[in-house]
Amino acid sequence: MRHLIAIAVLTVCAGDVTAQIPLPIPVQRQRDSTGADTVKVPPFRVEPPISPLGALGRSMLVPGWGQSMLRRRVTGAYFVFWEGITLTMVLKAKHQLGYLEDIGAPERVEAKRQEIQDWVVLLVFNHLVAGAEAYVSAMLWDFPVELEARALPAGRTGMGFRIPVP
Repeated sequence: MRHLIAIAVLTVCAGDVTAQIPLPIPVQRQRDSTGADTVKVPPFRVEPPISPLGALGRSMLVPGWGQSMLRRRVTGAYFVFWEGITLTMVLKAKHQLGYLEDIGAPERVEAKRQEIQDWVVLLVFNHLVAGAEAYVSAMLWDFPVELEARALPAGRTGMGFRIPVP
């Protein structure tokens, strides 16, 4: 069972992480006041296309918008897809509730109202998760990620990533 889970995780994580951009580090040699040769290193932080709060606000308004601005279009498409599903199911359940009230089936009306509430909760949850994901993606915009998997002793599998230290 552990091997199947490891294979599933490796399959999902096998592609390159395209949301991160490579960190350009140009080397500029200068002379300091003592005449020694020094290397000026630019600041580590590479600013995202939008601020983390901007990404959060966009994704709270329309799930997937903040991800799209951060060039995470597949993730944004998942949020848009789930938004469509939940909206469709809310509208469908409301239509069915109206029908049940018209035909006079009080024993099924309460269950249908509960179903509408469930779908609305999932709709709100989608907005919250989309906003949180966009915020975290903007905060980790320049985090270098190179996920790799290795075979460990005793037939185990390990996953990890490297953080380059200049």
